[in-house]
Amino acid sequence: IRTHIARLPADEPLADGAGTPGATRDFVVLKITTQDDIEGIGATSFGGPVTNAVKAACDDLGALLIGEDATRVERIAGKLRLAAGNAGPGGIFTLVLSAIDMALWDIRGKALGLPLARLLGGMRDVVPAYASGALMRTQTLDDTIRAGRVLVERGWTAMKTQLALPGDTTPAREIERIRLLREA
Repeated sequence: IRTHIARLPADEPLADGAGTPGATRDFVVLKITTQDDIEGIGATSFGGPVTNAVKAACDDLGALLIGEDATRVERIAGKLRLAAGNAGPGGIFTLVLSAIDMALWDIRGKALGLPLARLLGGMRDVVPAYASGALMRTQTLDDTIRAGRVLVERGWTAMKTQLALPGDTTPAREIERIRLLREA
């Protein structure tokens, strides 16, 4: 089990938003290697100062996998739930379990020679997607409307936006922001 923190630039490429210079989006990347040298990769994120705690929890819970059959994903998840005691569901434990689960399913697919999509029940030629990360609560209304227009121009038919605006907000202000965004 190996973990590291990947710090990626907190840019916004979907609608060419300004971003925050020097800001990063931090992820804990977890790699599990079997005795047969099959490597599975998982990732999780909470961000900010909690990232180091998530990494430490990945290391600690990941150590419980040593000697387990990595293709027995559900059995391992059960073992980790028992080990976590009263920590779940939710919080850091769930973040760590998701990274371990991803890595184990990656191993399982590689061990069986199957794409993960097929292993999980099927594959599609087209997958619906939405733009996420371009319409943040910290943006001005003008920047949000500009970004929304750019997303539509680039072919996005669905997009995620954030509410719960910082500072002095009201339901009426939030509703008006969404109304203006939808019009744009």
